Amino acid sequence: MNVHKSLSAASALLIATAVSTLPKAAFAQQVSQNELASATVDTSLIGLFLEASLVVQIVMIGLLLASVWCWAIIVDKMLLFARTRRQLNRFEQVFWSGQSLEELYRTLSERRNIGMAALFVAAMGEWKRSFERNARSPIGLQTRIDKVLDVAMAREMERLEKRLLFLATLGSAAPFVGLFGTVIGIMTSFQAIAGSKSTNLAVVAPGIAEALLATALGLLAAIPAVVAYNKFSADASKIATRLEGFADEFSAILSRQIDEKTAA
Repeated sequence: MNVHKSLSAASALLIATAVSTLPKAAFAQQVSQNELASATVDTSLIGLFLEASLVVQIVMIGLLLASVWCWAIIVDKMLLFARTRRQLNRFEQVFWSGQSLEELYRTLSERRNIGMAALFVAAMGEWKRSFERNARSPIGLQTRIDKVLDVAMAREMERLEKRLLFLATLGSAAPFVGLFGTVIGIMTSFQAIAGSKSTNLAVVAPGIAEALLATALGLLAAIPAVVAYNKFSADASKIATRLEGFADEFSAILSRQIDEKTAA
């Protein structure tokens, strides 16, 4: 009977102790949740940008503007190279169809031309001007035609390669600009740790987040620029090869025409 009373007393003591500790545990859990809630950081892109330091914000804005300009150049060059290739194909079909060079020149000289048509009009214009002035030196005429073809081809390549240097510069410089923002963000985190003497997530996270965002923006600007520069450079080289081939062939055709007129 005494044993049962002792067990009952012990059970009552344990229940009372457990009941008395419940509010403390609940309070401790609530405090822990409040600390986690206070340690949360706005991880949205706008929130990270607004919480970044002024230097990192300037870096981010610069990288975003460079990325937008990069994509504008990419779209423009895609349309330009596609239009140039179509023009080259059309002109080759017309040129080698057997149409008279005089008639083709009259047709093309009335409008703005690009690619092979520009080379053709420039060379034919020099050829006609020379014979209208009764040029007596076939060698001099051939030299002038070659010079005109070289100048026209240089202008065409300058038009195709315009602003490609920006893509090359952005592709090589953007990662380092992003890295500069990363370094500033890491420094901000260390300064926050030193100031608060705490490694709490709320202290460290903003600087780390802005550092990683700066790195991501640097890569976002650099990767498309590098890929586009390599692609457009290869396309420009192919078009230059086609223009050089046509210039050599047309120069040979005009050379034969010069010989025939000189002999006559």
